[in-house]
Amino acid sequence: MDLIVGGGVVGLSVAWRLARSGARVTVIDPAPASGASHAAAGMLAPVSEVSYTEEPLLRLGLAALERWPAFAAELEADSGLALDYRTQGTMDLAFGADDMAALEELAAFMDKLGLPVRRLTGRECRRLEPMLAPSVRGGVLAEGDAWVDPRRVTAALLAALERSGVPVERRRVTELVRDGTAVVGVRLAPDEKTGAGDVVLGDRVVLAAGAWSGGLAGLPVRPVKGQIMRLRSPSPLLGRCVRGMVHGSPVYLVPRGDGELVVGATQEELGFDTRVTAGGLYELLRDARELVPGVTELQVADIEAGLRPCTPDNLPLIGPYGPGLTLATGHHRGGVLLSPLTTALLQGEEGDLAALCSPQRFQTAGQGSI
Repeated sequence: MDLIVGGGVVGLSVAWRLARSGARVTVIDPAPASGASHAAAGMLAPVSEVSYTEEPLLRLGLAALERWPAFAAELEADSGLALDYRTQGTMDLAFGADDMAALEELAAFMDKLGLPVRRLTGRECRRLEPMLAPSVRGGVLAEGDAWVDPRRVTAALLAALERSGVPVERRRVTELVRDGTAVVGVRLAPDEKTGAGDVVLGDRVVLAAGAWSGGLAGLPVRPVKGQIMRLRSPSPLLGRCVRGMVHGSPVYLVPRGDGELVVGATQEELGFDTRVTAGGLYELLRDARELVPGVTELQVADIEAGLRPCTPDNLPLIGPYGPGLTLATGHHRGGVLLSPLTTALLQGEEGDLAALCSPQRFQTAGQGSI
């Protein structure tokens, strides 16, 4: 039996795919679908999020994006729930002269990589998205990018697992149980009624506990805080995802079909701090308003802070990590995007990409060995 430690979008996706293939699976998480996946915006945007130093991550993202249409269709069929999966693309915008210069450099880099993007003038941006501010100078449209509602995805995964008879143990894992060097199970936090810290044994433990994975297995995974807000209007304010640089600060706006608009997100190195702060929300609204002035008229529906699980090189840890232990963690900003690819890698598919996210790269360097 496989024990999946972690009930976020990655852990639940792994459990669902393994169960679909006939494996016996148990998910263990004290509050499934409540962590970083609950806070995430759900952008499936490897092209518009490309950066100069992360070409390996781009390769992973493009491979994952190709899997999303089939992944979404199968999950909707298995769960009976809609995901609000959309494919209208992402528009990267520039607000000031310096922002426009930086965007031009990025567009040239995208051209060099052969990525399918289209340069837009400010007028063309506003023709596509009439609610944009007149001060927007220009943009780049990544028409192949997509997005999805992560809260709907995790709800669908839980429903699909329930239909498949996969148990979800709502307890916290306190440690990995070993027999010599092999991981043979997990120890759970003491039960409130009995006070016992039960041990659950399995043939394999798949560690997908996000930012908490580091403490369980000595991994180089740290939390990076992201504050995010959800606004609401009677009808969608935008037709596609909008990302922008405003005086050097990044901000994104992700529309939902029901009129919700997600605005995010900060990046803060504050450990396991999940407090929502006035300063963080002010920065998000300030920058979002420069691109889409109408956001200030919307109702605030939700504010939240999540913890992204980050590694030193921003690539995930996916694959075997010693006898009995497999990792599926460290996805940073890409947990939702990379979920379909993660399970494929664990099942031996996409072999040419496996080395990019192999946990052995840190074992070799003397980091995180078990």
